[in-house]
Amino acid sequence: MSALLHREHPWIGREVEDTATGRRGILRAIAPDYNPTHPVAWLQPATGGTEWTTAPDALANPAPVTADNHPKVAR
Repeated sequence: MSALLHREHPWIGREVEDTATGRRGILRAIAPDYNPTHPVAWLQPATGGTEWTTAPDALANPAPVTADNHPKVAR
């Protein structure tokens, strides 16, 4: 776990499907919203726009790892 109660996740920075809504977005964080004991996934549309939250269990079908979204690549 890291600062601000953010949790690590291998798909952070990658486009994923939110199966609860059918939308796709960039996974920005897994972190608490209102309840610190129940983290949520924070997603943002790939083209920008308003973030939304969903249950971490609703994440699926991540985009393939590329040099642009690989978590180990220094930017």
